[in-house]
Amino acid sequence: MKKKLALLLAGILALGSFAGCGGDSGSKDKGKEQSSVNADGELEGDITFWHSFTQGGRLDTIQAAADKFMEENPKVNIKIETFSWNDFYTKWTTGLASGNVPDMSTALVGHVTEMINSDALVPLNDLIDDIGRDKFSENALNEGTVDGNNYSIPLYSHAMVMWVRKDLLEQNGLEVPKTWDELYETAKQLTKDGIYGLSFPCGSNDFQATNFLNFYVRSGGGSLLNDDLTANLTSDLAIEGINYWLKVYEDCSPKDSVNYDVLDQATLYYQGKTAFDFNSGFQIGGVQQNSPDLLQYVDCYPIPTIDGSEQKGITTSNQPIVVWKNSKHPDICKEFIKTLYEEENYLDFLASQPVGMLPSISGIEDLDAYKNNETIQQFQHAEEVISSQIPGGTAIGFEHGPNLQAGLIVNQHVIEEMFQDIITNGTDVETAAKAAEEELNTLFKAAAQ
Repeated sequence: MKKKLALLLAGILALGSFAGCGGDSGSKDKGKEQSSVNADGELEGDITFWHSFTQGGRLDTIQAAADKFMEENPKVNIKIETFSWNDFYTKWTTGLASGNVPDMSTALVGHVTEMINSDALVPLNDLIDDIGRDKFSENALNEGTVDGNNYSIPLYSHAMVMWVRKDLLEQNGLEVPKTWDELYETAKQLTKDGIYGLSFPCGSNDFQATNFLNFYVRSGGGSLLNDDLTANLTSDLAIEGINYWLKVYEDCSPKDSVNYDVLDQATLYYQGKTAFDFNSGFQIGGVQQNSPDLLQYVDCYPIPTIDGSEQKGITTSNQPIVVWKNSKHPDICKEFIKTLYEEENYLDFLASQPVGMLPSISGIEDLDAYKNNETIQQFQHAEEVISSQIPGGTAIGFEHGPNLQAGLIVNQHVIEEMFQDIITNGTDVETAAKAAEEELNTLFKAAAQ
């Protein structure tokens, strides 16, 4: 805890020095901002774009869009650098003080709240208006909005759902579970013959245990944050959720999952080694690449509820792009981002992970070029399920609106360490939950100062 708090405080000091050097505009770099239009009326300048689209298809389509933009604007150079989400978070948080941040980047919703808090981004209201504000859902725009300024723009959307292996259910005469108790019993029955019913990941370099606990607590009408934005890990519902996932870990999960990150977790499903998993439509591409013979048995359903009532959505991701205040050429960034939404570019991008990435702007889903995609047609049910869960869901903690605490509860991995402490050290659940809750609240207070 002391090491984590010290690192956070160091980061806060860096953020403060970065944000506090500006004038009324809040940007220390306003004076060195250069005109991006040369004497010939052409865009001219170099920009760096960090993104975390590490899969080949998405990476290739983004590079193709950049190449096309540079061909049309020969005095512009776009340098693309790719990082895993964990590496990206470390790189931008440590790079703020020195200005070692990109001109534009992708982010996670929880990152954006921290970036806004550090005064590191420029508003994108004009960009959104140029593309068409009415094309975006209000919920998606609100995730990056503070005091009427939109600091992020959603590139695509998806929602967390429950993935199943239909063949395993049919072979064992089992139904798709609708409640958490049904899921546990079904997963337990399917944990045999080299198959795990459901893996529970709680590696401390990712936020999967936070994600899974949030599923349970939100499905019961609760939240990992109280209304006053303090942490909530000791309520009856939260303790019930912690115990539920410990039971799943004990009876249905590989023991190595105590150290799993999201890719470790997903790979088990890709390879046909788990009967259930929670993820977005990216599961389809993973199975197709790893176990194409199992693709016909893959489908998804809404996340279970405690009482079997209809699930209307828990965790939604509207994947944001941001432009950094440190950029000398924010106008070039905005012009490039605008081209990503052009029909040809956008359809190519979505088609690199069909069903995994659903349109964040209206009208695309009605285009024949979108509907006729082979994967979209094959997984029509999955697309419908995921689409049905997007409107009712939020990013973790954003059921309270955009807030810094939501980002910290995801990015600081305190809940993952809590589960590891219980599993590895045998710490009592209530004791571990209380300690984790206090640790989070200490981090929240430090970040708010």
